[in-house]
Amino acid sequence: MSTRIVVVGGGTAGARLAQRLPVTLLGEEPHAPYNRVLLADVLAGRYAPEVIALPGTREPARLGVRAVRIDRAARTVECADGSLVGYDRLVLATGSNPVLPPLRGLRGPAGTEPPEGVHAFRTLDDCLALRDRVRPGTRAVVIGGGLLGVSAARALAALGAEVVLTQQGERLMERQLDASASELLREHVEALGVEVHTECRVSGLRQRDGRVTAVELADGFVLDARVVVLACGVRPRVALAREAGLAVATGIVVDDELRTSDPYVHAIGDCAEHAGRVYGLAGPALEQADAVAEILTAEAEAAARSGRPTPGTETAARSGRPTPGTEAAARSGRPTPGTETAGAGLARATAGAEHAFAPATAYTGTRALTRLTLGGAAPLDLAAFGETTALPGDDVVQLTDATRRAYRKVVVRGDRLVGGVLLGDLAAVGTLARAWEGDEALPDEAPLLHLLTHDGGSS
Repeated sequence: MSTRIVVVGGGTAGARLAQRLPVTLLGEEPHAPYNRVLLADVLAGRYAPEVIALPGTREPARLGVRAVRIDRAARTVECADGSLVGYDRLVLATGSNPVLPPLRGLRGPAGTEPPEGVHAFRTLDDCLALRDRVRPGTRAVVIGGGLLGVSAARALAALGAEVVLTQQGERLMERQLDASASELLREHVEALGVEVHTECRVSGLRQRDGRVTAVELADGFVLDARVVVLACGVRPRVALAREAGLAVATGIVVDDELRTSDPYVHAIGDCAEHAGRVYGLAGPALEQADAVAEILTAEAEAAARSGRPTPGTETAARSGRPTPGTEAAARSGRPTPGTETAGAGLARATAGAEHAFAPATAYTGTRALTRLTLGGAAPLDLAAFGETTALPGDDVVQLTDATRRAYRKVVVRGDRLVGGVLLGDLAAVGTLARAWEGDEALPDEAPLLHLLTHDGGSS
């Protein structure tokens, strides 16, 4: 019997799975799936929105559809438009929401929406709204100096805005960069015309007639602003899972097969928490989607070999009850929810019991590398991975070329490469990243300085 696979979420993870398998993809945004990593380039005018579209899915996606409830007993997803979509396997790829800081004046006159001119920077609609508002000379304040905030500030500067970037921490991109790399990054951002304030806490917003007019700092200083961008991080979207009774910590808790506390429900991408970690990056989202695709394919192949029915349908047949979602379809004359878009689907194995699953390769986690290119007259490339701040006893190799504005550093613990950061010159990043991802012992005969040669010491 065919398996109805439903994916909730049309972001990086959900779209990747829909490229690999025939699924019903429910995307809340009205746009076709796109590469969120390139939003800053769309904002800066470097790319048109259609350029960042992801490869097409195997089955047409249902766009502009918001899932509002999961009935695990009936195995259906209820959508905001009132439709029900039945599933045999559900994959939650609900992504994350921008964090809204507790700022005085963040809510508009009605007490709900932020005042006009205040934007998150998470979706294509956010990006397009900012592009419509910003003109040369527009005063813009970006709150948050992490990866997202730096990207937004660079893009706004490219549009000709007068940009102020505020960061509560000691330095820019402090999660990825050490102090030396962050200082070089700051110099580059300031060379783009961005005014940077670190160790600077924003306390509130001023508004007039529902429009933002200024940003108030905790020290009493006031920054004029007609546009404010909130880039204060993201938080996994877990409400749908929590209301369905699934185990939730920071994210939706999953095991090494990316299954939730319900064996018929998986979670991948920004919403998933594996081994106590929520990644929030594109690389892990893609790897998790690929892992689930392989797991579901392995179960399909096992089912095809055994000839056993799909999990869930066997119990329904024995009880005389229809498979969840089919009864209403039979009454209405419509096809079973999800079957019209799921294609042939995948066969599934029961191994004699409804909750038995075919063995599959475990997902053991992802070693994620952060990479960013900042434009300008002299573009700056940066890459960071692992632990960029050394612990006592670690070996550190560091090279700085002030004339070329290049900085390279690796951290070695015992015989293992545990992290590194490169700015300006990324020639060695590929070899370094492979050595770090492989977690293999470094050769004894090679001096550590070779790690920072252009081939990463591979020759």
